[in-house]
Amino acid sequence: FAAGGSPRAPSPERELSRIADRVSVLGPGLRAAVWVRGCPLRCAGCVTPEDLPFDGGDRWAVDELAARLLALPEDVTGVTFSGGEPMAQAAGLVTLIGRLREQRDWSVMCYTGYTLKHLRAHGGEAQHALLELLDILVDGPYLEHRHADLLWRGSDNQRLHFLTNRHAMPADDASAGLEFDASGREVSWTGVPPVPRFRAAFETAMRNAGVPLEPSRR
Repeated sequence: FAAGGSPRAPSPERELSRIADRVSVLGPGLRAAVWVRGCPLRCAGCVTPEDLPFDGGDRWAVDELAARLLALPEDVTGVTFSGGEPMAQAAGLVTLIGRLREQRDWSVMCYTGYTLKHLRAHGGEAQHALLELLDILVDGPYLEHRHADLLWRGSDNQRLHFLTNRHAMPADDASAGLEFDASGREVSWTGVPPVPRFRAAFETAMRNAGVPLEPSRR
């Protein structure tokens, strides 16, 4: 999605890959999670390669997405942006966060394949504005050869930046684990795998059990 021309202008549509209303493995507490569609980076071993193209997702306007998130129960206290590459849609996310925080004091966390140093030195106006609104940033590309069992990140080059005093680094820096959901004909998982090549192993195990899997949007 993209931001409108003014804070109250109708927001044009853009594509998202997935929305989860309630997760506990992608940041502090219970959070919503939004996976934006499209990434200009090409990290080897990306766990969601179907999210790399900028098309093929579900179309949402900023106001529509804000309304969905604001309708969630009060025990959902934050949102985490992943992808894809959220910094490629920074303007839309800035507008979305503004809509959310008008009504609830949301915690906001974001993943990016860029480093914080690079964004501060070379990022555009919208990316700088997004950084100013974030409570937590996970930065750096995923490097499969440096995969590590760490909290909220997949390789040990990635760093957790607490950009406000809303949250502090937990004492335990081990993986938050994965959450699985099986409903109807769909099986999904959310989180940062604690072992490399988890997705391929999981899909192989499911096929061997007679359950073929295909990527789907949800």
